Amino acid sequence: MKTALIFSIQKFSIHDGPGIRTTIFFKGCPLSCQWCHNPESQSYQKEILINQEGCSLCGQCEIHCNRGAIQRDKDGIFYDESKCNACEVCMDHCVNNAREVAGKEYTVPELMREIIKDKAFYQESNGGVTLSGGECMIQIDFVQEVVQECKRQGISVAIDTCGYAPKESFLRIVEDVDLFLYDVKLLDSNLHQQYTGRDNSLILDNLKLLSQQGAVIYLRLPLIEGINTKDEHIQQVLDFVHELKIDRVSLLPYHHMGKGKYKKMNLEYPFSAFSPPSEDRLIEIQSMFLQENYKVKIGG
Repeated sequence: MKTALIFSIQKFSIHDGPGIRTTIFFKGCPLSCQWCHNPESQSYQKEILINQEGCSLCGQCEIHCNRGAIQRDKDGIFYDESKCNACEVCMDHCVNNAREVAGKEYTVPELMREIIKDKAFYQESNGGVTLSGGECMIQIDFVQEVVQECKRQGISVAIDTCGYAPKESFLRIVEDVDLFLYDVKLLDSNLHQQYTGRDNSLILDNLKLLSQQGAVIYLRLPLIEGINTKDEHIQQVLDFVHELKIDRVSLLPYHHMGKGKYKKMNLEYPFSAFSPPSEDRLIEIQSMFLQENYKVKIGG
């Protein structure tokens, strides 16, 4: 039976498509965006997160770890990711519940049971389920089964994607998906490589493909001051999508809400220099899209 690794299920979401939605966050992403606010989404494996403030340094996790992955000193508890296999034994012995695991395996029936619980809310609000990540399209066999089962259940499905997946994966589900929330971060290929670790040609080609297939597309633009907020970049986006079928544009200003997660994962947070564009600049960018007759909003 197919399984997928999920790191979060967010109920009553109102920012990942229309209406009230359940957003499913798949673990694993082909990009490594420097501004990522979900660092626990990037790895394709389970990971242990530690709340250092909640830790009493009792040492029980270190004692019971049979892989030698945990070390304790006066500054806190740390673990060697290369030795940890996320067996969760340390969590069983954490008296303060200061440890959590990012990633849980679900079968399609198990995930559908979670989705169906809120079916009445989807129907009342014209909502549905959003498959997100990480990058859900990397687990396409599982995703296709979920999409098809949702269709049988009369539940609307949105796919939130960075677009970095084989075009065949999109073709497998495009007819059954009601909405694609499609991220475009940078049009300049070299800058995209620099800030995300990948070239953007596949992403842009897949956006063209979905448009050609008649998909409903909400273009989502993460905006980081000094990276992709200048008129030059915004005009590049406008020029690229001019011939495409784009139903709506969402401007997503950068935020620091993921900073605490880096600490829990014992990772350095080197991105404090990143900042969102000012409100005035967001309105200027919004106006550039409005002048081209796009439906555009600030926020998800």
